[in-house]
Amino acid sequence: MSKRLLFCLGLLSSSVLHAEELSDADIEGPSPWQSEVEFGYQSHSGNSSSKSLNSRLSAEYTSGRYRVNGEWKYYLLYKDGDEDKRQSTYDLQGDYKLGKKSYAYSSFKGYDSKYSAYFTDYTLSAGLGYQFTNTETLVLEGEIGPGFRYQEPNLDEIDDDDIIFPDTVHEAIVRGNLAITWKPIKSLAIGTEFTIVAGKSNIRTDNEFSVVNEITDDIALKIVHNRQYHNKVPNGLSNTDSVTSINLLFLF
Repeated sequence: MSKRLLFCLGLLSSSVLHAEELSDADIEGPSPWQSEVEFGYQSHSGNSSSKSLNSRLSAEYTSGRYRVNGEWKYYLLYKDGDEDKRQSTYDLQGDYKLGKKSYAYSSFKGYDSKYSAYFTDYTLSAGLGYQFTNTETLVLEGEIGPGFRYQEPNLDEIDDDDIIFPDTVHEAIVRGNLAITWKPIKSLAIGTEFTIVAGKSNIRTDNEFSVVNEITDDIALKIVHNRQYHNKVPNGLSNTDSVTSINLLFLF
């Protein structure tokens, strides 16, 4: 019995010594990086009625109290076989955790287009965010803060005497954002995000509703409806531009 006991103790001690030799690099944990690539088809309504192809890239890095995410969207629109529209949207945001549910954020959003009320719309903002709930099935976050907006108006003529407001905008704004993601089942995610940017010249609201259905662990089908609203536009133009897209989403 004593020989067997000594043999077992020897095996146990050698295992402990080997475990102590492992460094943090030897232990694999979840990656702090998450990235997505999207391709899809869009149909437009509002000031434009057409079809287009679109693409999207996004990445997020989370480490400790810090979270940084960036997104770039681009689509090219054709009419009668000729290039007719181009649009790019880019977002960059950094968050720093202040408490269990609260965080500070800084945000930049850029929007370049050839068919909406403004060619260029840039927004800088910083403020506070709060996670009302953050579980595997439901995430609800809200943000509010001051910022600055720059807009270059679209001077293309709609009719002979009907153009967009000719003034370039440089102004202080207040930005608010509310984002909700609900996962009723593991393979299905339903989300909506509402953003309002209010300034002296105009109030702009953006609303996105999305449904993501996982096909495999790395591929999903995503349906998105975006709606953009300006409270003031010239006569003859719609206040709302909307985009509906059906995309294949690749997860990395």
